Amino acid sequence: MSDDPRRELADFLRTRRTRLRPEDVGLEPGPRRRVAGLRREELALLAGVSSDYYQRMEQGRDVRPSEQVLDALARALNFSAEETRHLHSLATAARTPSRLPRSYEPEEVPDTTQRLLHTMTSPALVVGRFLDVLAWNPLGGALLGEFTRQPQRERNMLALFLRPEADRACPNRAATVAELIGMLRTQVAADPGHPRAVELVGELAVRSDEFAALWALHDVEEPTRGQMRLIHPQVGELNLDWDAYPIPGNPGPALMVCTTAEGSPDAERLQRLADLLGTPRRLTNSRP
Repeated sequence: MSDDPRRELADFLRTRRTRLRPEDVGLEPGPRRRVAGLRREELALLAGVSSDYYQRMEQGRDVRPSEQVLDALARALNFSAEETRHLHSLATAARTPSRLPRSYEPEEVPDTTQRLLHTMTSPALVVGRFLDVLAWNPLGGALLGEFTRQPQRERNMLALFLRPEADRACPNRAATVAELIGMLRTQVAADPGHPRAVELVGELAVRSDEFAALWALHDVEEPTRGQMRLIHPQVGELNLDWDAYPIPGNPGPALMVCTTAEGSPDAERLQRLADLLGTPRRLTNSRP
């Protein structure tokens, strides 16, 4: 991960520009074209900014684009709402003067959230900003398996799915990894200097070629909801929908709850897993 927010903004714009074909935005490709995506000057024209100004943005120079310029670039690049918000987050970080190092408090799970976990009969986890698993209820722990016995600093959702053996437990592991990396990108953009973000991205990039390649794509996902497909050793395949609910307070952990459609085979298998735990209706709280 780059320590320079301007470089992050430049790389994000470059990767998106090179993915977009001229015909995607109503331009004629023309003969003797040497680049697969849009040229810088073509994007600048579509966005209504000077070619020199846009080039300086992609070079990571000290350019401070306005909200209007960012929105124009987002429209020209056919950005999704998620990508547009990410672009604005990166630009905000790039415009912010460097500050003196500040202290960061470790992420903690409030007692009230621990009590809420105690009441939940669906698999539930508390996940930190950078996908660290901070707490779970018994059914959530049953889905994670041996992962719950890892040292605290190694209990990270992305690290879990990047393991080679995860293919056997997660048939759509590659798609899940790509989604998690997109979520991590979004969170890092909001606080690029956070020591946990710097540490985690650095470690994963060294340990996993897959992570390094996907991280370089600059894809983003908002950590709100998704789907998970698991092969559990006791009950077989589970197709789960998950939703993330931010815990009230400053940006930090979120409550991730997995559910199934009522009356579905997945609901029956999840109930069987709860029965095996001896907590079919009311789950007791587990602390890491």
